[in-house]
Amino acid sequence: MWAELRPIGRDGGTRGYRRYAWTGADQDCRAWFRAQAEARGLAYEVDRNGNQWAWLGAATYEDVAAGEAVVTGSHLDSVPDGGAFDGPLGVVSAFAALDELRGRGAEFTRPLAITNFGDEEGARFGLACVGSRLTAGQLTKEKAYELRDADGITLPQAMEAAGHDPDAIGADPERLARIGAFVELHVEQGRALDLSGDRVGIASAIWPHGRWRYDFHGEANHAGTTRLVDRRDPMLAYAETVLAARREAELAGAVATFGKISVEPNGVNAIPSLVRGWLDARAADEATLDQVVDGIRKAAGEHADRHGIDLGVTRESFTPVVEFQHALRDELARILGERTPVLGTGAGHDAGILSASVPTAMLFVRNPTGVSHSPAEYAAEDDCAAGVLALADVLEGLACR
Repeated sequence: MWAELRPIGRDGGTRGYRRYAWTGADQDCRAWFRAQAEARGLAYEVDRNGNQWAWLGAATYEDVAAGEAVVTGSHLDSVPDGGAFDGPLGVVSAFAALDELRGRGAEFTRPLAITNFGDEEGARFGLACVGSRLTAGQLTKEKAYELRDADGITLPQAMEAAGHDPDAIGADPERLARIGAFVELHVEQGRALDLSGDRVGIASAIWPHGRWRYDFHGEANHAGTTRLVDRRDPMLAYAETVLAARREAELAGAVATFGKISVEPNGVNAIPSLVRGWLDARAADEATLDQVVDGIRKAAGEHADRHGIDLGVTRESFTPVVEFQHALRDELARILGERTPVLGTGAGHDAGILSASVPTAMLFVRNPTGVSHSPAEYAAEDDCAAGVLALADVLEGLACR
């Protein structure tokens, strides 16, 4: 499976992945998922929001009684120049775990589904977990229709071009009502397991996190003829705000990152008229996150005023703290053994979005470097195999009783 996925959406220069929602690479990943499902005799379907499902013991979700289905999976899209494991490891491991259980002769007493949620990373339209947010009713159809990529293409236009009906998107409570447990396996995006010496861990919670857009409006002018004292250069206020974000995060024990920037007119010999930067901020609790974000906003305002810059700040997304359901988390610990480490994470996931609607849990597979969202992202084959066995044990405990 890895060999088939490896070339899809991989850039020849960076060796990173560019699997953006509703693009050719995304379509190729979707075709791979469907082929894996059909090769195993699973019933394949695409829901109203473009998420893919492969069913064992049911033709569609409508054949499943309320609260009966056990679901596992993750996503196949990537951040710009992302790594091979973030997302795909959970999907590949789901199919491999089913193969393992069939090899054991396991008898399923509950329907099982493997899923690929669409546009988890939000690399194209700027909002993470679009597929799961729509399904859970956390993103309205109206707001989804406002999403645009860097070329001005709207989400419904992209979906329609890829052969999906955008008029159908929206909350899907009937489907979610069928799910009794959702377990997502994911490569760890940190080094906690490497430091503890464990191959697999169980998630406890996801930090609250969000994305804010900072618009610094200045005045375009000639870089060679405009005196420094006459300039209204938004790049200065932006640069000082980046440094302020680092200071605020360090003081609070949080993380804050300006990782994306857009400049107009974007000329080497031109003072910018607009610098737009996107802030990603995360903390262990919402009070700390609010403190960090408020501190950054205040600093940005002060820097903008000093340079004669107009500032606009827009919150584009926010996900509150996710405490995974204790009963399901404890059940995973019982199945895998009480010594299995339980750890939190600052990374967002589809499991976190769905947790407000259905019981969810997560398994992490060791990442020896802790590097993620990078071509250097890595997990050893024996650790990945250990993750498959752990997921198989969990699914057997939940669906084969």
